[in-house]
Amino acid sequence: MSKIQSNNANLYYEVHGKGQPLLFIHGLGSSTPDWELQVKEFSKTYQVITFDLRGHGQSDKPAGPYSLPMFASDAATVLKSLGIGSAHVVGLSLGGCIAFQLVTDLPSLVKTMTIVNSGPEVVIRTFKDRMGVWQRFTVVRLFGMRKIGEILSKNLFPREENASLRKTFVENWAKNDSRAYLTAMRAMVNWTVMDKLGSINCPTLILTADQDYTPVSFKEGYIKRIPNAQLVVIPDAHHGLPAEWPEKFNAVLMDFLVKHS
Repeated sequence: MSKIQSNNANLYYEVHGKGQPLLFIHGLGSSTPDWELQVKEFSKTYQVITFDLRGHGQSDKPAGPYSLPMFASDAATVLKSLGIGSAHVVGLSLGGCIAFQLVTDLPSLVKTMTIVNSGPEVVIRTFKDRMGVWQRFTVVRLFGMRKIGEILSKNLFPREENASLRKTFVENWAKNDSRAYLTAMRAMVNWTVMDKLGSINCPTLILTADQDYTPVSFKEGYIKRIPNAQLVVIPDAHHGLPAEWPEKFNAVLMDFLVKHS
C-alpha cells in the first residue's frame, strides 16, 4: 500500500503505466477504484496517477475542517512527492473544483486541465440551493451513507441496463465515513475561484453530460472567461459520466490529451 503524507494526513495513491503524467481527481464520496476504466485505458500511453482525497477511501480521515486549498495542496504534494513537475489533470465534480483551485494556486503543476461535470464555484444563492445542501446533510445524518447512495445511484445511472452500476455504486458509497463525507462537503459550500479564471493559461477541456446536476448553460457561461478552453457535451449522460459512458468519455479525453501532449 503506497501512501504520501500531506497536511497531517496520509494519502493513498496508485501509479500505473509510463509516459506523460496524468492525474485523475475523484469526486465527493468516491475513491481510486472508480477510475478503473480510465486507468486501464490511459495507462497504455500515460503515467496514470490516482489518489484518495483526505476523508475518502484508504486515505486518512482527519477531523477537519477541510478546504479546497487544502485539497489542492494535497494533490500538489502527491505530484511533487513523485517527482512530477507538471501533469495533465482531470477532475470530476469535487475533483474538478480541486483542479480549478490547483491551477490557480500552482499553475506550473498543470500541463492541461480537464473539468468533468464541475465548475469554478459552488455558491449558495437561492432557496433551492440552500434546500439542496440541507437535504443532503439531513439524509446522511438521519439515514446514513447507504441510503443516500441508493438515492444518488438512481440519478447517476438511471437506465435499466445500468443495474449493475447502481449496485456497485451503492456498495462502494456505503463504505464512506459519514463524518468525513460531511466535512468534505462543507469545504465546497460557498467556494469560488470565478474571479481567477482569466489567469488560467493551460489548455482546458470542459467535459459535461447534457443531464448533469448543473446545466450546460452554467459551463457555457464560465468557459468564456478561460482563455484557452473548449466545451464538449456528451448527450444522454449524467453526473457519473466516466462510469456511465466510459468509451465516449475516454475517447473525448484521449483526443484532447493527444493534441496537447
